[in-house]
This record gives sequence, C-alpha cells and structure tokens, in this order.
Amino acid sequence: MTVRTGGGWVMVGYILSIIGVATIPMSSALALGGFWQGITAAMALVGVFVGGFVGGWLTDRLGRQKLFFVAPAIVLACSIGMLWVGSGASLAVLRLLSGLAVGIEYTAAGSLLTEFIPQKHRGARLSVLTVLWFVGAALSYIAGNFILSSAGADAWRHVMASPAIIALILLVIRVGTPESPRWLLSKGRRADAEAVIKRVFGPSFSLRNIAEEPKAAKAMSFMDAIRAGYGKRIMFVVMFWSCAVIPVFAVYAFVPKLFQALNLTGRLASYGSVGITLMFVVGCVVATWLINFIGRRTIILQSFLWSGLALLGLGLFPEAAGWIVLLLFAAYALFIGGAQVLEFVYPNELFPTEIRAFAVGLGASLSALSSAVGTWLVPISLEKFGIGETMFAAAAITLLGFLVSMMLAPETRSMSLQEAASLGR
Repeated sequence: MTVRTGGGWVMVGYILSIIGVATIPMSSALALGGFWQGITAAMALVGVFVGGFVGGWLTDRLGRQKLFFVAPAIVLACSIGMLWVGSGASLAVLRLLSGLAVGIEYTAAGSLLTEFIPQKHRGARLSVLTVLWFVGAALSYIAGNFILSSAGADAWRHVMASPAIIALILLVIRVGTPESPRWLLSKGRRADAEAVIKRVFGPSFSLRNIAEEPKAAKAMSFMDAIRAGYGKRIMFVVMFWSCAVIPVFAVYAFVPKLFQALNLTGRLASYGSVGITLMFVVGCVVATWLINFIGRRTIILQSFLWSGLALLGLGLFPEAAGWIVLLLFAAYALFIGGAQVLEFVYPNELFPTEIRAFAVGLGASLSALSSAVGTWLVPISLEKFGIGETMFAAAAITLLGFLVSMMLAPETRSMSLQEAASLGR
C-alpha cells in the first residue's frame, strides 16, 4: 500500500513541478507573456482546488479503492495531449485537468493508506508521502533538463508529456488494490471488511485487530462537520497547509525566473535548481525521522520559523553573491520540510473515518486555490515590484503559518486514530 500510494505522490510532485523546467522554452514557442505564464502555472492548482472537493466527496461516498485509478488515468491522457498543445489556452486546460487529478489523488490515496497502517507507523508512513512528492519534483528537474538538452527544438513538448510514463506505471502497480476495511465498517459492511483484513494480513487476523471499530455513519457535509465541532480543526488545516505550500509552488513554478532576477545564470542556476529540490527531499526525510521523537507540534513550529527567516534573508539581500542566495534558498528548502510532511499527517489524523477524505480534500482544495493565486502573481510581482518585495511576501506568508500553528497546532503523537480524531481530548 505504501508503494502504491507513494507512487502517486511521485507522480504528483513530478507533474506539478515539471512546468518550471519547460517555462522558458515553452513561453518562447507559444509567445506567452507574464500573464499567461502565471495562468498556465496556476491552472494546475485551480484543478487541485476542484479535485480536492470532488475527490473528497466521492471518496467518502463511493469508497477509496474506486477513486484510486482515476488520477493516473487523467494524468496519462493529459500528458500525452501536451505533444499537440498549440496555445496558452489549450495548455491551461490540460494543466487544469491534471490538477483535478492531483486533488482526487490526495483524497483517495491518502485516506486509503492511512486506514491500513498501524498506529506506530502512521506518522512516518504518511510523512514519507511528502518525501516522495519532492522525489518526484527532483526527478522532474533532472529528467526535464536532460530532455531539454537532447530532444531538439520541440523538447519542451516531450518534457511536458513525460509524466505519462509515471502514470502508466502507476496504473499497473495499483491493480489488485483492496478497499479500506475502516471505510467498509463505516458503511456497516462488516463481512466485506473482515474479508479484506484476512486477505491482506492473513487468516489469523480479523476485525478484532482493529483498535477502534467505527459504527456505520452517514457521510458528513461541510456544515455537518462544523456543527459537530470540527470547525477549528478545519481552519487550522486550511491555514497551515496554505502557508506551507504557497511559497513552495511559487518557487517550483518559477525557479528559472527567480534565479534570473537574483542574477543566477548558467550552470550555477541549473545545478542550483536540482540542489534546492534535493534539499527539500532532505528536509522531509529529516522531519519524517523526527516526527515520532519530538512530535508534530514542535516540528511544525520550528519548520515555519526557520524557513520564514530564510525567505526574509532573500528579501533583505536580493543582490547578495550567488552562493549566499543559494544557501538561503537551501535553508528554506531544508526547514520547510517539517511543515510539508505534516500536510498529510494532520488532516488524516484529526478527523474521523466518515469525514477523513473530505477534510483532506478541503485542505488540499483551499490551499491549492490560494497557491494558484500566489503562483499567478509571481511573474507579475517580479515585473512590477522586483525580487526583494516578492521574497518579502513569501516570508510573510510563511511566518503567518508559524503564528497560526502557535495558536492552533495540536499534538497527536502516540495516539490511535480514534484518540487523535476525538474532540473530547
């Protein structure tokens, strides 16, 4: 289940980041100005906004397994379509649909894995998903730059089509995936849940091995969740997730343009793009290792604080030497890993089975919407205000995440899913 789900996060990190590699040659070939560059980068996040709501709603009603194949199928089709894209509008539509797939993937795959893994492994396994997201992002820059250097004049088309390979592999390895026994229990389907447990874990296991057995319950709407008392948790998830991803998506979508604005060019910029992506991976790996030692709350506070200060440094010293700029970017990438790994830990832990996918979808949707706006504004901000003010804005958003987490972040370490989701603790 970790491999099947984690492969989806590699695909998501790859497809959301690959546009950063192709932006400059693609913009030249399609005559895209700053407005259309921002739109095409942001449309994927608008798609995540829609897909998160739709995916969360469908996943809680139809089941996790049925939605498990939808995202890679959409990504496969849209990526192949990139070979014939001829305008900014058609490019934006394909990116929108790809983002829709991402939103569905977040809700279906994240909930499915959460409901299979034991308590003692839950935090680390969910954190690994974010590590794999950044592995996908790093792979996009490595593979994308290789394709650009060897595929001729239309190399950017092959770059944008390359996610199809990952999507096809993912469809194959997901064949045979079972439904979540916890979701089956929440629908009153005890016999089906028992059959899945015995199939996955062996004939000696049964429903007795599930620490908490949710009773059959109807799916909750947004207002049902608010009336049940989950409003504060929903606000926390949306706010911290948004503050964590807005600067990250802006960086990934426009690394080449940001480096140009910071006077980084040539091999230093190319190596720096890959190096910063790898630092994101390192930061997530470290946070994954620490999550069961120092807890969720400590990780998120330290992550937002130090990554925000790194962005503040870029705003204060935009004319600094190249190695200082790269060092500050690397520091941001390293420290923001803590908040990134919690994007799928907190939402999956803080809500009960009947609204888990909805909560993940809501967090993914609203954070994607805010990220879409931020990503669209990056090239406009660079043109109108400059790199220093753009970095100040990114620092302010990150430090807002610190303040929100200081007020609202709970600690769920060493708790079962039932305990973590309980409002009475």
